[in-house]
Amino acid sequence: MPSDFATDAEAGRWNYRPPEPVALNPLFAWPPKPLAAVRWYRAYWMALTTSTLTVAFAVFVFFAILPPLETMKEWNWDWVLRVYLANLVPHCVCAGLLHYWLYMREGQGSTFKFDARAQAVDNGTFSFRNQVKDNMFWTVASGITVWTAFQLPVYWAMANGWAPAFLFPEHPVWFVLMFPFLVIWSSFHFYWVHRALHIPWLYRIAHALHHRNVNVGPWSGISMHPVEHVLFFTNFLIHFVVPSHPIHVLFHGYMQATHPVFSHSGFDQLYVNDRERAKMGDFFHQLHHRYFECNYGTVEMPWDRWFGSFHDGSEMATAATRARKKRMHA
Repeated sequence: MPSDFATDAEAGRWNYRPPEPVALNPLFAWPPKPLAAVRWYRAYWMALTTSTLTVAFAVFVFFAILPPLETMKEWNWDWVLRVYLANLVPHCVCAGLLHYWLYMREGQGSTFKFDARAQAVDNGTFSFRNQVKDNMFWTVASGITVWTAFQLPVYWAMANGWAPAFLFPEHPVWFVLMFPFLVIWSSFHFYWVHRALHIPWLYRIAHALHHRNVNVGPWSGISMHPVEHVLFFTNFLIHFVVPSHPIHVLFHGYMQATHPVFSHSGFDQLYVNDRERAKMGDFFHQLHHRYFECNYGTVEMPWDRWFGSFHDGSEMATAATRARKKRMHA
């Protein structure tokens, strides 16, 4: 870690910046760092994080809301609507409560807030001249609709034996390993789709809508153009190739769509009653929203490091990103 990281010029550009440079998943480090990888996964899966929250959502919805798989062999509005509501309700509850606590009530003030600015109002950049209303509209009208539209054929194909599926307690080891596998798969998929969305003509058509949010908030997570939603949710196609359980399909959806509620919250930590309650923000992606041409992927896979677009939050990385952006747009 550079000795001047805590006091370099980049620190002054943020209301809060994590005390150390952004770290990437050590699973892909070379030479191998097995102990560091174990600590990384323990922090993500053995504590209260958005990963464990999305697993809890998936398990609860599978047993309490999702109809039995065999009932999905034939299309009918009953199970289609239940799948849609199983996506809509948790997403809106999480985004709504988090927005209320962080931005309406200002429950933790600016503690752990990355960007000191408030959400935009009376701004013609956004639909309805309001950032939150803009984000809510595109999230619900397009995001949750397209998310559901990709999940439905997976369940239907599983029920009819056209997609590889199994039911617990079959294959208990693979059942557990499928959760981190889906995180890694989604990181791989997201990097390449996201990199494509920064091609100028595709950026103008679709991705520019999401990048209206330079200063993100809970409703910004999947506030995207329908074209981007279609590309984004093609990652569900993995379930036509790799054997999975309906709980995995649910988890995959919540990880892809509800996890961004927290990673786009604009805050590094959830702080309640003067105590840090949970890690939720994602400074890695916050840097992407400010500087655009960096951090296209996630911290789960080092694609950005391998392809020279990694920003670790330092002043040196900001200078490199600006120089690369100038070359790209020359």
